[in-house]
Amino acid sequence: MSRIDLPFSHTYAQLPERFYQKVLPAKAPQPQLLIFNKDLAEDLALSFANNSSAELAEYFSGQKIFASANPLAMAYAGHQFGHFVPQLGDGRAILLGELTNRKGQRFDLQLKGAGRTAFSRGGDGKAALGPVLREYLVSEAMFHLGVPTTRSLAAVLSGESVQREESLPGAILTRVASSHLRVGHFEYFAARGDRDGLKELVEFAIHRHTPEIAESKSPLLEFFKSVVAAQARLIAQWMDIGFIHGVMNTDNMLISGETIDYGPCAFMDKFNFDQVFSSIDRHGRYAFNQQPIIAQWNLARLAECLCLLERDNFDPKPFEDALVNFEAQYKENWLNRMRKKLGLATSEPDDADLVQSWLEELHRRQLDYTSSYRTLAKSLLSPNVKIFEDSAPQTDFEIKWRERLRRQNIELTTVAQQMNLHNPIYIPRNHLIEKAIQAALNGDMSIFHELNRVLSQPFEEKSDLEIYARPPRPDERVTKTFCGT
Repeated sequence: MSRIDLPFSHTYAQLPERFYQKVLPAKAPQPQLLIFNKDLAEDLALSFANNSSAELAEYFSGQKIFASANPLAMAYAGHQFGHFVPQLGDGRAILLGELTNRKGQRFDLQLKGAGRTAFSRGGDGKAALGPVLREYLVSEAMFHLGVPTTRSLAAVLSGESVQREESLPGAILTRVASSHLRVGHFEYFAARGDRDGLKELVEFAIHRHTPEIAESKSPLLEFFKSVVAAQARLIAQWMDIGFIHGVMNTDNMLISGETIDYGPCAFMDKFNFDQVFSSIDRHGRYAFNQQPIIAQWNLARLAECLCLLERDNFDPKPFEDALVNFEAQYKENWLNRMRKKLGLATSEPDDADLVQSWLEELHRRQLDYTSSYRTLAKSLLSPNVKIFEDSAPQTDFEIKWRERLRRQNIELTTVAQQMNLHNPIYIPRNHLIEKAIQAALNGDMSIFHELNRVLSQPFEEKSDLEIYARPPRPDERVTKTFCGT
């Protein structure tokens, strides 16, 4: 077998050695390719048509290294549940290099679960099959839902067991991101008083993500504003689809505005403003309704790092204003998205109150978040469809919503069609993911593949896929999700 190569470049590896550790992936006794994302490979201008599954398993488990790869683990710090940890880093992930697609966009290619690094902090650096399949399913579902996210190129069974609460099959995920630069990267150098390192990191980040601001009068401020705007858009999209990240530590916030690290994440079924799924979030720090607040808190940590590079007599107010402006940007993004979900094609001053009234009804009645929007659209087309089963006469929300729609003077069939374009019918529901994982643990990948296929078209309702659209039965509900470490 000839050695496979990819057209890697290595701009991050050109930074000083204190930014990373060079490391090789650990041995995987019997790698087996479980799934390969051909669509993503095509997007990255990669072709493996002449390579067998066995060959791909060898390379995407790190048993063979692509000829031009330069494997390394990134150094970073982070605030975890509000507590600062000065050294975290890639404890079980190895960056192979950077690829450029046909549009000239640069992406990182990383193996996750590939073994110990200098940043493993006592961990084994491995990943279990369940969390790998969960990240693959959810990250790809997020992509098809239109949410900025890392993506999954391949999942490989390693052929060895990893020890968690029990012995589990080991696996390795190949993750793709526009970069893996986290807020924690900046905290790492700031905590060490390493102004040179921090300056080089900022310059690298600007060149990678916002080169147009490099020559501006205040590149640090403009860079911060770009991260604020990206996060405002991202969190609004999370809230739109009922997604709960579960562990919004600063080392899990990418400056690119992509979602990363699908550990104890979940999608809400019964709507609850304060919903928590993560088994490690005992006090609700990262609850659903807290996510915009935490995003702003994390951005404040980034601002503190950037301000270290300003001159001693600089005025911090522009950074403070940019940070405060996150709330307004988030609310604007969120409200615009919620208008579309409720069929509101125009803007009126009381729209936010109408949206809040709708959410409060969902919360009070503990209704399924995703399917309720589809019911709302159906109620416009049929008088027999009730929004709230026990509501007679109409609720205050229903009366105001229908009055609001009448003022638009748009046909209700058109309104319903537009609503369904913005309200998915298929999401990676927690019980479906667990079912797919349990089957895979028993050697059956068919449920995983079918679910992955369904989630690739989340807005197109099909009559034979009702099982994927319905909320979980009481005995199917998943109330806790777990990290993979």
